[in-house]
Amino acid sequence: MYFDRTNLSDAQLLDFYKALVYPRLVEEKMLLLLRQGRITKWFSGIGQEAIAVGATLALQPNEWILPLHRNLGVFTARHMPLHKLFHQWQGHAEGYSQGRERSFHFGSKAHHIWGMISHLGPQLSIADGIGLAHRLKGEKLVALAFTGEGGTSEGEFHEALNLAAVWELPVIFLIENNGYALSTPVSEQYRCSQLADKAWGYGMEGMRINGNNLLEVYQTILKAREYAIREQKPVLIEAMTFRMRGHEEASGTKYVPARKLEEWALQDPIEQYEAFLLEQKILNPELITALHHELHTTLEAELALADAAAPVAINQKKELADVYAPLPASMSLLPLVNEALAAMSAPREKRFIDAITEGLQQAMNKHPQLLLMGQDIAGYGGAFKITEGFLERFGKDRVRNTPLCESAVLGAAAGAAVEGHKSMVEMQFADFVTCGFNQIVNNLAKLHYRWGQPADVVVRLPTGAGVGAGPFHSQSNESWFTHTPGLKVVYPSSPADAKGLLLAALEDPNPVLFFEHKALYRSISGPVPEDYYLTPIGKAHLVQTGTDASIITYGSGVHWAMEYAALHPGISLDILDLRTLQPLDYSAIRNTAARTGRVLVLHEDTLTGGIGGEIAAWIGEHCFTSLDAPVLRCASLDTPVPFAAALEHEFLAKSRLEASLNKLLAY
Repeated sequence: MYFDRTNLSDAQLLDFYKALVYPRLVEEKMLLLLRQGRITKWFSGIGQEAIAVGATLALQPNEWILPLHRNLGVFTARHMPLHKLFHQWQGHAEGYSQGRERSFHFGSKAHHIWGMISHLGPQLSIADGIGLAHRLKGEKLVALAFTGEGGTSEGEFHEALNLAAVWELPVIFLIENNGYALSTPVSEQYRCSQLADKAWGYGMEGMRINGNNLLEVYQTILKAREYAIREQKPVLIEAMTFRMRGHEEASGTKYVPARKLEEWALQDPIEQYEAFLLEQKILNPELITALHHELHTTLEAELALADAAAPVAINQKKELADVYAPLPASMSLLPLVNEALAAMSAPREKRFIDAITEGLQQAMNKHPQLLLMGQDIAGYGGAFKITEGFLERFGKDRVRNTPLCESAVLGAAAGAAVEGHKSMVEMQFADFVTCGFNQIVNNLAKLHYRWGQPADVVVRLPTGAGVGAGPFHSQSNESWFTHTPGLKVVYPSSPADAKGLLLAALEDPNPVLFFEHKALYRSISGPVPEDYYLTPIGKAHLVQTGTDASIITYGSGVHWAMEYAALHPGISLDILDLRTLQPLDYSAIRNTAARTGRVLVLHEDTLTGGIGGEIAAWIGEHCFTSLDAPVLRCASLDTPVPFAAALEHEFLAKSRLEASLNKLLAY
């Protein structure tokens, strides 16, 4: 094995040796502790340490690395204390995720290491967002994302590489090709001769290297870094190696031919590099022994320190509080529309859609770090023309057309957030969010709870039926997300709330899904203050008070309820507009139930699994003594949204509103 030591001193080569050996020694100790039951799981990187160590050594300490299960060398080369890593692996409160995650599913902003999730593609898109932030700030930095050869089969691999190429981002994609994705060999994973060849299809540089050669990895990443910064373009590197142990220890290696293990054992990265240093007279047997003793001493001292850790203390209040990032103090200085509307400039009459546009414009003026991303949102102005003129006003760096890659764009938004950017991602239709579901529910929603990282991302979702758009452009899918802790879900019904809730969402450091009903865009108007103001997230609005029955609703349901009330003045209706679906305003729900004793939950979403079921259950559990009738639900049919006008009319909950109220009032 040839080692290129260009521009490396003897002292550096010796430091590299220690950086390579240390994770091996740690792993050998962890395997012993696994057998003793002191840790519960381990994903071994024995035999492929040179990739993680060489890549980390080639980067600057403030450049983000997005590692996977087998990259212990990233963490040790970034000098993360072993005792705290051990706390992490044992599930102690002093670990990086406070006992909430295991193994390497955690990140550390202080060490510029992003916390992976079990899904093997999403971190690639996160790197795009970090690279974008570096580019926009003019920083000479790169982001490096690991993936395995199995991960290249994920759709996110294509989306992330394509987005990086189109946006010309300084990102290094590093494939650890270790022969097997759990037990699936490469022969069943892809048909190209080498994965590096895929780079050419994206218009980027690609190369294959020996992943067991520490200096080849180091020199290649060093050159790739220089290229990515100089040219502002991504690079794909395939590092060939082999996994000498099972996917995780319980899996074993019975599916691996013995001859392969024997062949790759001869290419052990530590033995090969050690032989090179011996030949260069940089190492000798006595020094090897001394260095191993030094590293073992450090290792044992760190583990002794780790043993003093206290077990996790149960604190339910803290667990719930850490699901969301705290709101910035600056939000308290902004006027709330409920409290200060009269003191604002005289409201103007605006359409629902124009209120959203005005809110976005004002947010872009207030927050120079705010980015807008979405399909056709730049020159075209978006499918509904909400961002028309934004390109000319704010420039192409901040108003970014995207390829058709919802998942990669959402991942990029998360990555940009870690570098201080706010992002608004527009789904052309709420239906298309399915293509980015994983990024929302598994990355964005869980970031703060897992390792304290806010996700300052707003996702706008044009939603709803009543416009004759059929099954794939009309769904009400808000209930998919109200079940996921860590997300905030808002759904305005008026122009004033559309602007105020959007501004509140953009001020909030948590991921917010902003549903806006397409049928309301140009059909309703109302007073909207010109000022920059917030409609508080998590606070319902009492549209009108009544004594006979309560209608709890949101979005288009508010207008259906108001229309019904106007046509039936003899019925005294309490109408509560939830406005926020996660978190719900339980105080307002309790108050309306107590006022009337009869509650109808109305929503456009289908009946089964809709949020109406959760609200009805909560009222039954907490407000039972206030009720004079069972809580009823009025929702759309449990079918896909039909296209024909007559079928769509019958589908919508509005067609059953009168019958539902009559049934409720009959009790």
